[in-house]
Amino acid sequence: MNDYLLSVILGIIEGLTEFLPVSSTGHLRIAEAVLHLSLDDAYWKMYTIVIQLGAILALLLLFRHRIIGYLHTFPKGKRGDKTVLTHPVSLTLIAFVCTAIPAKILDKVIGKNLENLTVIAWALVIGGIVMWVVDTWASKQTSRTNHVDNMSLGQAIWVGLCQILSAAVPGTSRSMSTIAAGQLAGMNRETALEFSFLISIPTMIAATGYSLLKALRPKAAAGETLTPLVMTGHDWVVLAIGFVVSFIVAYGVVAWFLAWVRNRGFTPFAIYRIIVGVALLAWLKMHV
Repeated sequence: MNDYLLSVILGIIEGLTEFLPVSSTGHLRIAEAVLHLSLDDAYWKMYTIVIQLGAILALLLLFRHRIIGYLHTFPKGKRGDKTVLTHPVSLTLIAFVCTAIPAKILDKVIGKNLENLTVIAWALVIGGIVMWVVDTWASKQTSRTNHVDNMSLGQAIWVGLCQILSAAVPGTSRSMSTIAAGQLAGMNRETALEFSFLISIPTMIAATGYSLLKALRPKAAAGETLTPLVMTGHDWVVLAIGFVVSFIVAYGVVAWFLAWVRNRGFTPFAIYRIIVGVALLAWLKMHV
């Protein structure tokens, strides 16, 4: 397949799935397997990391007014009733720390599972069932937290800890983990989704930055000699296409997703996860 067309396809997949609760990592790994891309190729490893930055940029642009507003009101909040520990900025960073430290400790486990399509398939199925059950249950409850400004420290810690699951098990979905955790903690759909977006900003910046550093400066095993990654003009163009496509698609998806969730919930995404997971398991069985 032409590299330019391939980059457009991967950019669309990344932009579509990064912030939906369906696992962008899982979808990219599936696409790479179907399209016969080498997961050991240093360039394509770096490529899949960089196009995530396009999706992050889209989120930053969409949430720029909200983020600036939170920064301006730190630490007392708009009504003057917040503290350093209860302001939305603090809660976002606390949730991030609760994810980052355990994820770093589990780094070796994460590396082993990252490209395992069987793990991804089962994570899609199980995550879909969990999301379906939680969203159905939460829709029948009276939410006690209807805005990020009203979140508690305990809720932020809980969401951050639940996000570890998505870091350790590819296919789980960071978005699914944080949304379901938020609903279980008493947040309504919109609040759980908005906090999922907010916590994704530091999480994705740190994760993609760390992954990019590892891809560009890999450590050689004993007796191995590393060949440095050399970028040609063609490689830069392919990378730029994926980055731009990911940014454009993610921008549209986030705006649409916010409007969708207010009225329809997460059940369709749960069903989609289950269907894709079952289909992947069947495909893997046929190719054993």
